[in-house]
Amino acid sequence: MGKKLYVGNLPFSATEESLKEVFSRYGTVETVTIITDRSTGQSKGFGFIELSTKQEATEAISKLNNSEMDGRTLKVSEALPQAPRDSAGSKRGYGGGGRGGGFRR
Repeated sequence: MGKKLYVGNLPFSATEESLKEVFSRYGTVETVTIITDRSTGQSKGFGFIELSTKQEATEAISKLNNSEMDGRTLKVSEALPQAPRDSAGSKRGYGGGGRGGGFRR
C-alpha cells in the first residue's frame, strides 16, 4: 500500500493532472485528489497525493514542502488519518432549543 500525503496552499489553477506531473518526479503516483467545495466546485486549496512507497513519499515531502507552484508556497506533509465523523452531526448547531412555537393560550 502507498503513502498518502497532504498538499496544502495549492494555487486555484492546480489540476489533478498538474499535481500528478509534479509529484511523479519523485515516484509512482497512485492517486491524486483535489478537495473542492460541494456547491461551487471551486478548489478549497488543498488535496491528497498517494505515492507507491514510503521512501518516495519521504523524498517528495523533503523536496516539495515549501516549494513554489504558480506563485504559492506548497505545504506538503504526511496525511493524518481521517477523524471519524459524528453521525449525529445534523442534530448540532440547529434547532430552536425547545422554544416550541405556534399559538399559546
